[in-house]
Amino acid sequence: MNDSAYRVETAPRLAQWRIDALSSTSFRKSDPFRIGLWNWHLTVERHKHLCVKLYPEVSSLTREQPPIASFVIKLVSTSSPNRRTIVHPGICDKQLKNHDDFVWAVDNFFSGRFIIDVEFLDLKVVPPSGGEPSSIWNSYNIEKRSAATVLISLSRMLSEGIHTDIIINANNGSIGAHRAVLATRSPVFRSMFSHNLKEKELSAVNISDMSFEACQAFLNYIYGDFKADEFLTHRLALLHAADKYDVSDLKEACHESLLEDIDTKNVLERLQTAHLYRLPRLKSSCLRYLVNFGKIYEIHDDFNAFLQNADRELISEIFQEVLAAWRT
Repeated sequence: MNDSAYRVETAPRLAQWRIDALSSTSFRKSDPFRIGLWNWHLTVERHKHLCVKLYPEVSSLTREQPPIASFVIKLVSTSSPNRRTIVHPGICDKQLKNHDDFVWAVDNFFSGRFIIDVEFLDLKVVPPSGGEPSSIWNSYNIEKRSAATVLISLSRMLSEGIHTDIIINANNGSIGAHRAVLATRSPVFRSMFSHNLKEKELSAVNISDMSFEACQAFLNYIYGDFKADEFLTHRLALLHAADKYDVSDLKEACHESLLEDIDTKNVLERLQTAHLYRLPRLKSSCLRYLVNFGKIYEIHDDFNAFLQNADRELISEIFQEVLAAWRT
């Protein structure tokens, strides 16, 4: 069988697979074809019935944003002049993840050559942030393009100092910023600029407990210019700033990141950080690492020194965890 036997011809919303006559028992799977954001496959199998399946190719995109499809699928005979057609009743807003999500079993089928014709009426995805599914053809790409353009513009406002109206003074340098952006992202900044405080009068905010580099990373995050390397370098300082200025999404991002690489060298620092900034999952993970996995014995001297200066409430929690582990 030549390669063209597996090729599916496509238009923007249409796919057609032309198939020669099938034997009484046969199976055929098409080459992948592109419709919308995904690669797709069709399969056709003949035993007692003819069975047609349509599904997206397995990929990270399919797992994270499976298509929610509406389509009309037909079988069209091309062996006779009158082109007999069998039409599926139609599929509306069906999520397709794998090869068992859409199966069409046809009882009364014709012989000879035929076409599997799929017309996609709509393809939707659930936005990464959640909410109602939206069409990739109506608004999805426009929204993505608009959001990307806004982020680029915000980044340029900061990096090029376009019409800045506030100065952020770190402990070793200053950065121009914009009151409106800061106030939008932080209720603390909003309060500063809304009342007759010195920050409003002087058009300056002193953040003397942050280095210039950490402060730059903080502003980059606020302006949507996220850089992974600087985030990892400054995440403890960023956590402090996020807590101080009530930037909740940044605080949660730092929390998630600190959970990912706990080890014997940093677990005591992470435990103190979790207690200081009220991060329950980080605290629980550190205590589990120390107690349940027995790492407390590997850093015995450091742990004893830690207890000399730790908060009493934290010490109590540690010993409760140790006692609970002994009971089990």
